[in-house]
Amino acid sequence: MFINGLLVGDSSTLWSGGDMMPEIAVLVKRVPDTNAKIAISGDRVDLSSVKWVMSPYDEFALEAAMMHKESNGGTVTAITLGTPDCDKVLKDAKAIGVDRIVRVWDDSWSDLDSNQVQSALVSALKELSTEVVYCGKSAADTGASSTGPGVAERMGWASVSNIIGIEFEDAGVEVLIPRNIGNARTGVSLPAVISCDKGFCKPRKPNVKGIMMAKRAQVEVLGADIPTSSINIVSHTPPPQKASGQKFEGAGNVPTVVAALRNDANVI
Repeated sequence: MFINGLLVGDSSTLWSGGDMMPEIAVLVKRVPDTNAKIAISGDRVDLSSVKWVMSPYDEFALEAAMMHKESNGGTVTAITLGTPDCDKVLKDAKAIGVDRIVRVWDDSWSDLDSNQVQSALVSALKELSTEVVYCGKSAADTGASSTGPGVAERMGWASVSNIIGIEFEDAGVEVLIPRNIGNARTGVSLPAVISCDKGFCKPRKPNVKGIMMAKRAQVEVLGADIPTSSINIVSHTPPPQKASGQKFEGAGNVPTVVAALRNDANVI
């Protein structure tokens, strides 16, 4: 059951498939550190000196996938899309305790659009016979929030986004989703794609044994057939700089401040 958005009590159940345990997947993405300063070189973003990390919302999706396994059994596979540089986020997931780590890529690919990314991920999910997919509600670098719903649409599965609580049941999951008037409790039958917000669980940290095992773990690499891109990025430009603020001192400037707040800022 849920209290204030948090799961309490023992929700462990048997998987509805009898002796069959669910194949659980979690999608993780390598993104620039959210504290990194992004620079523009020419007409493109320069990421040469940026530190890379797992997208923060994906950490909560990873924890949800591990909770699902602990409740209902099964295996968890972490999947990412990208070059060998992306293996680090898979090794991080392996250190947490996932069973398999898979990277989807083909050396002929570059600058894939969201449709191509979703098609490639779906190909891998089908090859792995996945029954439930967890992902972050959005990636820290794009904020598009399109991967979860897009993958679900291509799989023909249910999709639920921005969850802030989860309970595991016989034939699916029960989730909490924020709404304008409160939180909605929603039952979701599997197979499904579940996009996770932050805060409903505490992502676990790897121990020394997990880190050492992850270093030796082999990353499986899968290819895929993807559609031709219909999108062309013309250029990248930084946002315009904000105008510098003004400082007013002394009671004599009160009329000036009031006029600025009324006429320029439109706040009074």
